[in-house]
Amino acid sequence: MHKIEVLEAKKRLSELVERANRGEQIGITRRGKLAAVIISARAELTPQDTFDDIERIRKRPRRTKTPNIKGLIEKGRL
Repeated sequence: MHKIEVLEAKKRLSELVERANRGEQIGITRRGKLAAVIISARAELTPQDTFDDIERIRKRPRRTKTPNIKGLIEKGRL
């Protein structure tokens, strides 16, 4: 999958749509993280493709919980 930043994608949207129409998947990133994927409307996904995508998403690292101010004060870190 080809990845491109959102600002660059805005400039080249017509080209990206054409490439997707030919079957290529294009990832749109925002601040380095995948935000969207452009695929052809005619692309037929099999159920296995869907399950593979779900499994890939499930295995992504989870975000850590951000500490709250009260907790930091209690620990003497603030």
